Amino acid sequence: MKENTRGIVRANLFEEGVTTTLDGLNSTVAGHGERIGSLEDNSNEVDRRLQHLENACSTLQQDNVLLKTKLADLEGRSRRQNIRIIGLPESLEGPRPTAFFSQLLVDVFGKEVLSSPPELDRAHRSLAPKPAAGDKPRPVIVRLHRFQVKDLLIREARRRGELFYKEHKIRLYEDYSSDVLKERAEYKSSMAELYKRGYRPALLYPAKLRITLPNGEKTWIRSVSEADKFLQNLNK
Repeated sequence: MKENTRGIVRANLFEEGVTTTLDGLNSTVAGHGERIGSLEDNSNEVDRRLQHLENACSTLQQDNVLLKTKLADLEGRSRRQNIRIIGLPESLEGPRPTAFFSQLLVDVFGKEVLSSPPELDRAHRSLAPKPAAGDKPRPVIVRLHRFQVKDLLIREARRRGELFYKEHKIRLYEDYSSDVLKERAEYKSSMAELYKRGYRPALLYPAKLRITLPNGEKTWIRSVSEADKFLQNLNK
């Protein structure tokens, strides 16, 4: 009888222990469930915020491309009346560069092109540090007051090919931005090949190639890859 009672007591104690353990496990599982639920909610919130950031980033990238395009256009327009003169020794212009370069243009092109010194808004060397004696001089940037005069000088410089101021051989170019110069430089090999084949290519602003065909017709090339395809088709 005593042994039965002891067995019952042990069974009850075991059951109580198991129940206590199960209650603890249930409590732990419930706690984990709450934590997992909280983590899932946080994960969903992070995903939502990440999606929002990705959308915002995509919009900013598009806006940045648009702003860079507008900035490049504005910079190009601000340079439309500029010319760049290469080859003039440093300090040749003296203390009054605007007056000096205005007269220099008359001396270079002659009175048959410029009947009087053109009106200049400003004239200065490029903003690079002044070179040491014997080094290559900095370019001169001249802004003409009238675009028509600037266009006349560019066309005349291209027609003559070589320009001289006293004993100095100089070159006169459009004043393009660094981005435009980089784009235009990519056409160099294509244009050289076209000249070899007897075509007349012309590189228009900002970087668009116009090719005059032997029959006088004109075709337009808007990228370097398109120019390469044009040359490949000539080989067929």
